[in-house]
Amino acid sequence: MTLTVAIQMDPIDGIDIDADSTFVLALEAQKRGHRLFYYQPRDLAYSDGRLMARAQTLRVRREYGNHFELGDAGPLDLGTDADVVLLRQDPPFDLSYITTTHLLERIHPQTLVVNDPREVRNAPEKLFMLDFPELLPPTLITSDRAAINDFRARHKDIIVKPLYGNGGAGVFHITPHDENLNSLIEMFEGASREPLMIQAYIPEVREGDKRIILVDGEPAGVILRIPQAGEARSNMHVGGKAVKEVLNARDAEICAAIGPALREMGQIFVGIDVIGDYLTEINVTSPTGLQEINRYDNVCLESDIWNAIDRRFTATRG
Repeated sequence: MTLTVAIQMDPIDGIDIDADSTFVLALEAQKRGHRLFYYQPRDLAYSDGRLMARAQTLRVRREYGNHFELGDAGPLDLGTDADVVLLRQDPPFDLSYITTTHLLERIHPQTLVVNDPREVRNAPEKLFMLDFPELLPPTLITSDRAAINDFRARHKDIIVKPLYGNGGAGVFHITPHDENLNSLIEMFEGASREPLMIQAYIPEVREGDKRIILVDGEPAGVILRIPQAGEARSNMHVGGKAVKEVLNARDAEICAAIGPALREMGQIFVGIDVIGDYLTEINVTSPTGLQEINRYDNVCLESDIWNAIDRRFTATRG
């Protein structure tokens, strides 16, 4: 089965071919004989009932400094001329991102969008996990200073972060004697009207957090990300180090609890974060981690993902 695949992503010239998950998804699609197109969110246009993208044909290769080749830009009707759209631009999950989900929803599932855009919009990373309160550390979402201070009084050691942030940006560890909490809240209030997420600090974060990849609701691989000395964040963007890891019984329990919902929602490629015994994020917008897990476990997770896409595509045509 040869498919026409349009990839909605950030600028391809700036990706790290040793780490980028979209890159290996494109490589695997190309290996299967699929025809690839590339466009950025700004290239979308809806008019007269048609969703168009000013797209370019795409070829990829694992060659440093020469990892892609683009054709001339031209109009591509995503509703009639594409079989699959990969929704792969990075957060922030802002109104621009939300708008693309509204537009792509108009062609899904006749053109299969991965992940399902309606459910991506309804499942931002730090809010969707509230459906599973038994899996979370003590958590507060609010803009109310009194509520934040009360939460701190009860839990002492806390994490404060923007509700729609990504990559570890804006994540602060506030210790019991830290005098900067009110100033920090003021800074956030000056930058955004959005509520904050406050969670009890999990000491096990010093040992690392796990990125677990789920494919169509089933756990497919895991990596441990260890923070640098003196750093509370383990994200790779801020210097976290990836090491080999295996799923334990609690990880399997978490995956079993959320997997059926992910499958039902059409979230084919998902990355969850687990610290100690707690689920801390469910990443559905543009998950990462494929290449790190592939290297440590000698697997090909992008092949598993494309197998799941093929199954879902066939089911939509049944």
